Amino acid sequence: MSLKFFNTLTRKREEFVPLREDWVGMYTCGPTVYDYAHIGNFRTYIFEDILRRVLEYNGYQVKHVMNVTDVGHLTSDADEGEDKMLEGAKREKKTPWEIAEYYSKDFFENLLRLNILKPHIICKATEHIPEMIDLVQRLFERGYAYEISDGIYFDVSKLRKFGQLSGQILEEQEAGARIEVNPEKKHPADFALWRKASPNHIMQWDSPWGKGFPGWHIECSAMNMKYLGETIDIHCGGVDHIPIHHENEIAQSEGATGKQFVRYWLHGQFLQVDGGKMAKSLGNFYRLQDLEAKGIEPLAFRYFCLTGQYRTPLNFTWESIRSARNGLWNLREEILRRRRETEDFDKSEVERLQKNFLEAINDDLNMPQALSIVWEAIKVLSGKTWWKLILQFDRVLGLGLDKLDEIEKEMTTIPPKIEELRIKRDEARKKKEWKTADELRKKAEEQGYLFEDTPEGTKVKKIVKSIDN
Repeated sequence: MSLKFFNTLTRKREEFVPLREDWVGMYTCGPTVYDYAHIGNFRTYIFEDILRRVLEYNGYQVKHVMNVTDVGHLTSDADEGEDKMLEGAKREKKTPWEIAEYYSKDFFENLLRLNILKPHIICKATEHIPEMIDLVQRLFERGYAYEISDGIYFDVSKLRKFGQLSGQILEEQEAGARIEVNPEKKHPADFALWRKASPNHIMQWDSPWGKGFPGWHIECSAMNMKYLGETIDIHCGGVDHIPIHHENEIAQSEGATGKQFVRYWLHGQFLQVDGGKMAKSLGNFYRLQDLEAKGIEPLAFRYFCLTGQYRTPLNFTWESIRSARNGLWNLREEILRRRRETEDFDKSEVERLQKNFLEAINDDLNMPQALSIVWEAIKVLSGKTWWKLILQFDRVLGLGLDKLDEIEKEMTTIPPKIEELRIKRDEARKKKEWKTADELRKKAEEQGYLFEDTPEGTKVKKIVKSIDN
């Protein structure tokens, strides 16, 4: 059964055919570790994790490379502003190295809590400066780079196909439209490969052009080529990377090698908040910890992301995330109940569900359809064979269903102090003391427990913080 993706480069759905028969090289743009990642960022990482799981489900051996940007990414995705690492260092009165270590640790801890598979290679920009300098030198040799007072730039007019990913026509790009007007640049869209540093700049390295630091775009090209070769199978990221970062990656990579850089480009859409863009600059973003404070475990957010196709904007509201949390809980409870039932299944039904699930995930990662097939399996099957089927599906979903025994124990173990709060809350509700009941519910949530009102009374559930990979 063929695997198909929507390729941003060709703007159409294509059958996936890797360079090597059973092996896939996959590069995903990682975090700039100057601040906390928000749930909008993590939607992209969940989509990329699903992609890798689908490839492996189809029998491919995947080599997954992800960068960590700890230098060179300016406050604008173009060549404007201050390095984000320096911005973070000034904000917290620490060194850029301390900032990078702290936020990298937080980021990878959150990946674990979301059950996102760890990339096979995690490459820090600061540990690959020689490779970046070598790549800039290759661009000089091929006539694509030039030097001006503040650094080394790529000459976009020399590359006939510049703009192929975003569909932008070079002649139509106007100076000042997201691009800094620099009178020394040959074209407004020319971008920095290497920046010359002032003597007091904290992060700088020796180079043939004096002390300086790399441009953001050159980092990904250099590390891509080192670990995956000059032409790779798949490159991923958010849609916001298409017009500048990924466009520039293509330009400098193909300028240096004369070969196609990436064969399949996949981009995830934004996570919106209340119908609008979620962004740190707008101050309307949430972290996983903000969700947990309101009783939403990390895997409930993963479940929420599975309810939308990765190329479609997904709207975050507190109502929608609570609905996803309840959906995950109901899924767990149904599985726990039905897997203990007597074996009673139709082999043809198992095969039909397997086929439908594979068709869904191979149809450009149609996870809402795949999730509906899991729910269908729960309704029509039970027993040990059914349980094996659910675990097979969860190799792609990544909801940690293989840890259900541990999760069940955690969810159902209620300490006396929480039981006391439950009893008090039931009494308050009987007396219609709604304010008191609400305060008791919030107090329980602060301690990691949720009160769920049912016709039989209040049920207590523990918020599952994370599972081990």
